[in-house]
Amino acid sequence: MAEAKGYAAPAVNAPLVPFDFQRREVGAHDVRIEILFCGVCHSDLHQVRDEWGGSVFPMVPGHEIVGRVTEVGAHVKGFKAGDLAGVGCMVNSCQHCPECNQGLEQYCDEGFVGTYGATDRDGTVTYGGYSNSIVVTEKFVLHVSEKLDLARVAPLLCAGITTWSPLRQWNAKAGDRVAVMGLGGLGHMAVKFAAAMGCEVTVFSTSPNKEADAKALGAHKFVVTKDKESMKSVSNYFDLIINTVSAPMDLAPYINTLRVDGTMVLLGVPPEAPQLHAFNLIAKRRRIAGSLIGGIQETQEMLDFCAEHNVMSDIELIRMDYINEAYERMLKSDVKYRFVLDLATI
Repeated sequence: MAEAKGYAAPAVNAPLVPFDFQRREVGAHDVRIEILFCGVCHSDLHQVRDEWGGSVFPMVPGHEIVGRVTEVGAHVKGFKAGDLAGVGCMVNSCQHCPECNQGLEQYCDEGFVGTYGATDRDGTVTYGGYSNSIVVTEKFVLHVSEKLDLARVAPLLCAGITTWSPLRQWNAKAGDRVAVMGLGGLGHMAVKFAAAMGCEVTVFSTSPNKEADAKALGAHKFVVTKDKESMKSVSNYFDLIINTVSAPMDLAPYINTLRVDGTMVLLGVPPEAPQLHAFNLIAKRRRIAGSLIGGIQETQEMLDFCAEHNVMSDIELIRMDYINEAYERMLKSDVKYRFVLDLATI
Protein backbone atom coordinates (compact mmCIF):
# COMPACT_ATOMS: atom_id res chain seq x y z
CA MET A 1 0.00 0.00 0.00
CA ALA A 2 1.13 3.56 -0.68
CA GLU A 3 0.55 6.55 1.59
CA ALA A 4 -1.71 9.31 0.27
CA LYS A 5 -2.93 12.67 1.57
CA GLY A 6 -6.32 14.19 0.95
CA TYR A 7 -9.29 16.01 2.37
CA ALA A 8 -12.27 14.00 3.57
CA ALA A 9 -15.73 14.42 5.03
CA PRO A 10 -15.52 12.33 8.23
CA ALA A 11 -19.30 12.15 8.63
CA VAL A 12 -22.49 13.46 7.06
CA ASN A 13 -22.67 17.29 7.05
CA ALA A 14 -19.22 17.53 8.68
CA PRO A 15 -16.66 19.98 7.24
CA LEU A 16 -13.93 18.45 5.12
CA VAL A 17 -10.61 18.03 6.96
CA PRO A 18 -7.10 16.72 6.16
CA PHE A 19 -7.08 12.93 5.84
CA ASP A 20 -4.21 10.46 5.50
CA PHE A 21 -5.02 7.13 3.85
CA GLN A 22 -3.57 4.41 1.63
CA ARG A 23 -3.83 3.71 -2.06
CA ARG A 24 -3.33 0.21 -3.45
CA GLU A 25 -0.03 -0.75 -5.00
CA VAL A 26 0.15 -0.55 -8.79
CA GLY A 27 -1.07 -3.82 -10.30
CA ALA A 28 -0.22 -5.20 -13.72
CA HIS A 29 -2.97 -3.17 -15.43
CA ASP A 30 -2.88 -0.10 -13.20
CA VAL A 31 -1.71 3.48 -13.63
CA ARG A 32 -0.62 5.69 -10.73
CA ILE A 33 -1.26 9.40 -11.22
CA GLU A 34 0.07 12.36 -9.27
CA ILE A 35 -3.03 14.57 -9.10
CA LEU A 36 -2.37 18.17 -10.06
CA PHE A 37 -5.92 19.56 -10.25
CA CYS A 38 -9.40 18.36 -9.34
CA GLY A 39 -12.68 20.04 -10.21
CA VAL A 40 -15.36 20.60 -7.60
CA CYS A 41 -18.70 19.21 -8.78
CA HIS A 42 -22.08 19.96 -7.22
CA SER A 43 -22.52 16.21 -6.84
CA ASP A 44 -19.59 16.28 -4.38
CA LEU A 45 -21.70 18.46 -2.12
CA HIS A 46 -24.73 16.20 -2.52
CA GLN A 47 -22.62 13.19 -1.58
CA VAL A 48 -20.86 14.61 1.48
CA ARG A 49 -24.27 15.74 2.79
CA ASP A 50 -25.82 12.35 1.93
CA GLU A 51 -28.60 14.06 0.00
CA TRP A 52 -28.89 11.11 -2.38
CA GLY A 53 -28.63 8.47 0.37
CA GLY A 54 -26.06 5.70 0.73
CA SER A 55 -23.00 7.90 1.30
CA VAL A 56 -20.02 6.13 2.87
CA PHE A 57 -17.72 7.92 5.32
CA PRO A 58 -14.99 8.97 5.60
CA MET A 59 -15.41 10.27 2.04
CA VAL A 60 -12.71 11.77 -0.18
CA PRO A 61 -14.74 13.41 -2.99
CA GLY A 62 -13.59 14.44 -6.45
CA HIS A 63 -14.14 12.94 -9.92
CA GLU A 64 -12.71 15.62 -12.24
CA ILE A 65 -9.06 14.64 -12.02
CA VAL A 66 -6.03 15.61 -14.09
CA GLY A 67 -2.41 14.88 -13.33
CA ARG A 68 0.78 13.20 -14.44
CA VAL A 69 1.52 9.49 -14.58
CA THR A 70 4.22 8.43 -12.13
CA GLU A 71 4.09 4.62 -12.44
CA VAL A 72 2.47 1.99 -14.66
CA GLY A 73 1.91 -1.76 -14.30
CA ALA A 74 3.74 -4.39 -16.30
CA HIS A 75 0.86 -4.93 -18.76
CA VAL A 76 -0.02 -1.27 -19.32
CA LYS A 77 0.49 -0.31 -22.98
CA GLY A 78 -1.18 3.08 -23.43
CA PHE A 79 0.57 5.14 -20.77
CA LYS A 80 4.07 5.71 -19.46
CA ALA A 81 5.58 7.72 -16.61
CA GLY A 82 5.46 11.43 -17.40
CA ASP A 83 2.28 11.33 -19.52
CA LEU A 84 -0.58 13.68 -18.70
CA ALA A 85 -3.72 11.80 -17.74
CA GLY A 86 -7.28 12.30 -16.58
CA VAL A 87 -9.82 10.34 -14.54
CA GLY A 88 -13.53 11.09 -14.58
CA CYS A 89 -16.59 9.77 -12.77
CA MET A 90 -15.79 6.06 -13.19
CA VAL A 91 -12.83 3.89 -12.21
CA ASN A 92 -14.25 0.46 -13.09
CA SER A 93 -17.23 -1.52 -14.38
CA CYS A 94 -18.05 -5.18 -15.05
CA GLN A 95 -16.44 -4.82 -18.52
CA HIS A 96 -18.41 -7.74 -19.98
CA CYS A 97 -22.10 -6.72 -20.19
CA PRO A 98 -23.59 -5.53 -23.53
CA GLU A 99 -23.29 -1.88 -22.50
CA CYS A 100 -19.63 -2.16 -21.46
CA ASN A 101 -18.88 -4.01 -24.69
CA GLN A 102 -20.33 -1.05 -26.62
CA GLY A 103 -18.17 1.47 -24.74
CA LEU A 104 -21.13 2.58 -22.62
CA GLU A 105 -19.58 1.81 -19.24
CA GLN A 106 -21.71 4.51 -17.62
CA TYR A 107 -24.73 2.27 -18.23
CA CYS A 108 -23.06 -0.95 -17.01
CA ASP A 109 -25.68 -3.60 -16.14
CA GLU A 110 -23.95 -4.21 -12.82
CA GLY A 111 -23.39 -0.51 -12.16
CA PHE A 112 -20.16 1.36 -12.82
CA VAL A 113 -17.73 1.93 -9.94
CA GLY A 114 -17.72 5.60 -8.98
CA THR A 115 -14.40 7.36 -8.48
CA TYR A 116 -15.28 7.94 -4.84
CA GLY A 117 -17.73 6.63 -2.26
CA ALA A 118 -18.31 3.39 -4.19
CA THR A 119 -17.40 -0.26 -3.68
CA ASP A 120 -14.80 -1.39 -6.20
CA ARG A 121 -14.73 -4.85 -7.77
CA ASP A 122 -12.28 -6.02 -5.08
CA GLY A 123 -14.60 -4.91 -2.26
CA THR A 124 -12.67 -1.79 -1.26
CA VAL A 125 -14.25 1.67 -1.03
CA THR A 126 -13.00 4.20 -3.57
CA TYR A 127 -11.46 7.54 -2.61
CA GLY A 128 -11.54 10.44 -5.07
CA GLY A 129 -9.49 13.32 -6.37
CA TYR A 130 -9.33 15.65 -3.36
CA SER A 131 -5.97 13.96 -2.82
CA ASN A 132 -2.41 13.94 -4.08
CA SER A 133 -2.48 10.63 -5.98
CA ILE A 134 -4.74 7.91 -7.34
CA VAL A 135 -4.32 4.40 -8.78
CA VAL A 136 -6.74 3.42 -11.57
CA THR A 137 -6.98 0.53 -14.00
CA GLU A 138 -5.68 1.62 -17.43
CA LYS A 139 -9.04 1.18 -19.20
CA PHE A 140 -10.47 4.08 -17.18
CA VAL A 141 -7.56 6.49 -17.62
CA LEU A 142 -7.73 9.20 -20.30
CA HIS A 143 -5.08 10.96 -22.36
CA VAL A 144 -4.84 14.74 -21.87
CA SER A 145 -3.18 17.03 -24.41
CA GLU A 146 -0.17 19.12 -23.46
CA LYS A 147 -1.80 21.96 -25.44
CA LEU A 148 -4.44 22.61 -22.81
CA ASP A 149 -4.45 24.45 -19.48
CA LEU A 150 -4.65 21.50 -17.07
CA ALA A 151 -6.61 23.33 -14.40
CA ARG A 152 -9.27 24.23 -16.97
CA VAL A 153 -9.33 20.66 -18.29
CA ALA A 154 -10.35 19.15 -14.93
CA PRO A 155 -14.10 19.98 -15.13
CA LEU A 156 -14.27 18.46 -18.60
CA LEU A 157 -14.11 15.05 -16.91
CA CYS A 158 -17.65 15.50 -15.54
CA ALA A 159 -19.30 18.79 -16.55
CA GLY A 160 -17.75 18.50 -20.00
CA ILE A 161 -18.64 14.92 -20.83
CA THR A 162 -22.12 15.27 -19.30
CA THR A 163 -22.97 17.95 -21.87
CA TRP A 164 -20.88 16.57 -24.75
CA SER A 165 -22.59 13.16 -24.68
CA PRO A 166 -26.15 14.34 -25.48
CA LEU A 167 -24.90 16.72 -28.16
CA ARG A 168 -23.20 13.76 -29.85
CA GLN A 169 -26.00 11.27 -29.18
CA TRP A 170 -28.59 13.59 -30.75
CA ASN A 171 -26.22 14.44 -33.59
CA ALA A 172 -25.87 18.18 -33.06
CA LYS A 173 -24.21 19.64 -36.15
CA ALA A 174 -23.50 22.89 -37.94
CA GLY A 175 -26.68 24.86 -38.52
CA ASP A 176 -28.76 23.07 -35.88
CA ARG A 177 -30.64 25.24 -33.41
CA VAL A 178 -29.61 24.28 -29.88
CA ALA A 179 -30.91 25.84 -26.66
CA VAL A 180 -29.26 25.56 -23.25
CA MET A 181 -31.21 25.87 -20.01
CA GLY A 182 -29.10 26.92 -17.03
CA LEU A 183 -25.79 28.79 -17.32
CA GLY A 184 -23.76 27.10 -14.59
CA GLY A 185 -21.01 24.49 -14.54
CA LEU A 186 -22.85 22.24 -17.00
CA GLY A 187 -24.61 24.91 -19.02
CA HIS A 188 -21.53 26.96 -19.84
CA MET A 189 -19.88 23.84 -21.29
CA ALA A 190 -22.97 23.01 -23.35
CA VAL A 191 -22.82 26.50 -24.87
CA LYS A 192 -19.11 26.18 -25.67
CA PHE A 193 -19.45 22.74 -27.24
CA ALA A 194 -22.53 23.54 -29.32
CA ALA A 195 -20.95 26.75 -30.59
CA ALA A 196 -17.72 24.93 -31.48
CA MET A 197 -19.80 22.37 -33.41
CA GLY A 198 -21.24 25.19 -35.53
CA CYS A 199 -24.73 25.18 -34.02
CA GLU A 200 -26.84 28.28 -33.54
CA VAL A 201 -26.88 28.49 -29.72
CA THR A 202 -29.53 30.12 -27.55
CA VAL A 203 -29.45 30.44 -23.76
CA PHE A 204 -32.66 30.39 -21.75
CA SER A 205 -32.43 32.33 -18.50
CA THR A 206 -34.65 34.00 -15.94
CA SER A 207 -31.94 36.66 -15.44
CA PRO A 208 -31.49 39.35 -18.13
CA ASN A 209 -28.13 40.27 -16.60
CA LYS A 210 -26.64 36.97 -17.79
CA GLU A 211 -26.92 37.90 -21.45
CA ALA A 212 -23.40 39.33 -21.74
CA ASP A 213 -21.91 36.23 -20.14
CA ALA A 214 -23.89 33.94 -22.43
CA LYS A 215 -22.73 35.82 -25.53
CA ALA A 216 -19.12 35.79 -24.29
CA LEU A 217 -19.30 31.99 -24.00
CA GLY A 218 -20.45 31.70 -27.61
CA ALA A 219 -24.24 31.98 -27.51
CA HIS A 220 -25.86 33.67 -30.49
CA LYS A 221 -29.21 34.40 -28.86
CA PHE A 222 -30.53 34.97 -25.35
CA VAL A 223 -34.12 34.44 -24.25
CA VAL A 224 -35.46 35.83 -21.00
CA THR A 225 -37.96 33.18 -19.94
CA LYS A 226 -40.09 35.59 -17.91
CA ASP A 227 -40.69 37.67 -21.04
CA LYS A 228 -43.69 36.23 -22.91
CA GLU A 229 -42.78 37.93 -26.18
CA SER A 230 -39.23 36.67 -25.98
CA MET A 231 -40.49 33.11 -25.45
CA LYS A 232 -43.04 33.47 -28.23
CA SER A 233 -40.27 34.43 -30.64
CA VAL A 234 -38.77 30.92 -30.36
CA SER A 235 -41.97 28.83 -30.57
CA ASN A 236 -41.42 25.64 -32.61
CA TYR A 237 -37.82 26.71 -33.14
CA PHE A 238 -35.22 24.36 -31.62
CA ASP A 239 -33.86 21.02 -32.76
CA LEU A 240 -32.40 20.24 -29.35
CA ILE A 241 -32.64 21.60 -25.82
CA ILE A 242 -29.98 20.73 -23.23
CA ASN A 243 -31.69 21.13 -19.85
CA THR A 244 -29.16 21.38 -17.01
CA VAL A 245 -31.60 22.75 -14.41
CA SER A 246 -32.10 20.84 -11.16
CA ALA A 247 -34.70 23.16 -9.66
CA PRO A 248 -38.45 22.44 -9.85
CA MET A 249 -39.90 23.93 -13.01
CA ASP A 250 -42.72 23.79 -15.55
CA LEU A 251 -41.35 22.13 -18.67
CA ALA A 252 -44.30 22.98 -20.93
CA PRO A 253 -43.15 26.46 -22.07
CA TYR A 254 -39.78 25.03 -23.09
CA ILE A 255 -41.20 21.94 -24.79
CA ASN A 256 -43.30 24.29 -26.91
CA THR A 257 -40.12 25.81 -28.35
CA LEU A 258 -39.12 22.48 -29.93
CA ARG A 259 -39.64 21.91 -33.65
CA VAL A 260 -41.18 18.73 -35.07
CA ASP A 261 -39.05 15.80 -33.86
CA GLY A 262 -37.19 18.11 -31.51
CA THR A 263 -35.76 16.70 -28.27
CA MET A 264 -35.23 18.04 -24.76
CA VAL A 265 -32.48 16.16 -22.91
CA LEU A 266 -32.63 16.24 -19.12
CA LEU A 267 -29.29 16.43 -17.31
CA GLY A 268 -30.45 17.95 -14.02
CA VAL A 269 -32.47 16.04 -11.43
CA PRO A 270 -35.14 18.21 -9.74
CA PRO A 271 -36.27 17.07 -6.28
CA GLU A 272 -39.79 16.46 -7.60
CA ALA A 273 -40.88 14.78 -10.83
CA PRO A 274 -41.93 17.36 -13.45
CA GLN A 275 -45.49 17.36 -14.77
CA LEU A 276 -46.22 17.64 -18.49
CA HIS A 277 -49.37 17.17 -20.54
CA ALA A 278 -48.86 14.56 -23.24
CA PHE A 279 -50.33 16.88 -25.88
CA ASN A 280 -47.23 19.10 -25.66
CA LEU A 281 -45.27 16.16 -27.07
CA ILE A 282 -47.89 14.65 -29.37
CA ALA A 283 -48.59 17.92 -31.19
CA LYS A 284 -45.14 18.04 -32.80
CA ARG A 285 -43.76 14.50 -32.25
CA ARG A 286 -41.44 15.97 -29.66
CA ARG A 287 -39.33 13.94 -27.25
CA ILE A 288 -38.02 14.15 -23.71
CA ALA A 289 -34.90 12.13 -23.01
CA GLY A 290 -32.27 11.73 -20.31
CA SER A 291 -28.51 11.37 -20.38
CA LEU A 292 -25.87 10.48 -17.80
CA ILE A 293 -22.15 11.05 -18.35
CA GLY A 294 -20.32 9.33 -21.21
CA GLY A 295 -18.27 6.21 -21.79
CA ILE A 296 -14.48 6.17 -21.81
CA GLN A 297 -14.19 6.20 -25.62
CA GLU A 298 -16.63 9.09 -25.86
CA THR A 299 -14.81 11.00 -23.11
CA GLN A 300 -11.53 10.62 -24.97
CA GLU A 301 -13.23 11.86 -28.13
CA MET A 302 -14.37 14.93 -26.19
CA LEU A 303 -10.89 15.64 -24.83
CA ASP A 304 -9.43 15.34 -28.34
CA PHE A 305 -12.08 17.76 -29.65
CA CYS A 306 -11.21 20.20 -26.87
CA ALA A 307 -7.53 20.06 -27.79
CA GLU A 308 -8.35 20.69 -31.46
CA HIS A 309 -10.79 23.54 -30.82
CA ASN A 310 -9.23 25.00 -27.64
CA VAL A 311 -12.37 24.39 -25.57
CA MET A 312 -11.96 24.43 -21.79
CA SER A 313 -13.97 25.27 -18.69
CA ASP A 314 -14.08 28.71 -17.13
CA ILE A 315 -12.81 28.21 -13.59
CA GLU A 316 -11.79 29.73 -10.29
CA LEU A 317 -8.64 28.02 -9.00
CA ILE A 318 -8.65 27.54 -5.22
CA ARG A 319 -6.49 26.14 -2.44
CA MET A 320 -7.38 22.80 -0.91
CA ASP A 321 -8.07 24.37 2.49
CA TYR A 322 -10.71 26.65 0.90
CA ILE A 323 -13.00 23.73 0.01
CA ASN A 324 -15.59 24.27 2.75
CA GLU A 325 -15.98 27.95 1.82
CA ALA A 326 -16.21 26.91 -1.83
CA TYR A 327 -19.11 24.59 -1.02
CA GLU A 328 -21.00 27.44 0.62
CA ARG A 329 -20.39 29.69 -2.38
CA MET A 330 -21.43 26.90 -4.75
CA LEU A 331 -24.79 26.70 -2.99
CA LYS A 332 -25.27 30.38 -3.87
CA SER A 333 -24.13 29.85 -7.48
CA ASP A 334 -21.28 32.22 -6.65
CA VAL A 335 -18.73 30.86 -9.12
CA LYS A 336 -18.04 31.28 -12.84
CA TYR A 337 -18.33 28.51 -13.55
CA ARG A 338 -16.42 25.77 -11.75
CA PHE A 339 -14.12 25.67 -8.73
CA VAL A 340 -10.90 23.72 -9.31
CA LEU A 341 -8.59 22.57 -6.53
CA ASP A 342 -4.85 23.12 -6.86
CA LEU A 343 -3.49 19.94 -5.28
CA ALA A 344 -0.06 21.48 -4.88
CA THR A 345 -1.62 23.27 -1.90
CA ILE A 346 -2.61 20.12 -0.04
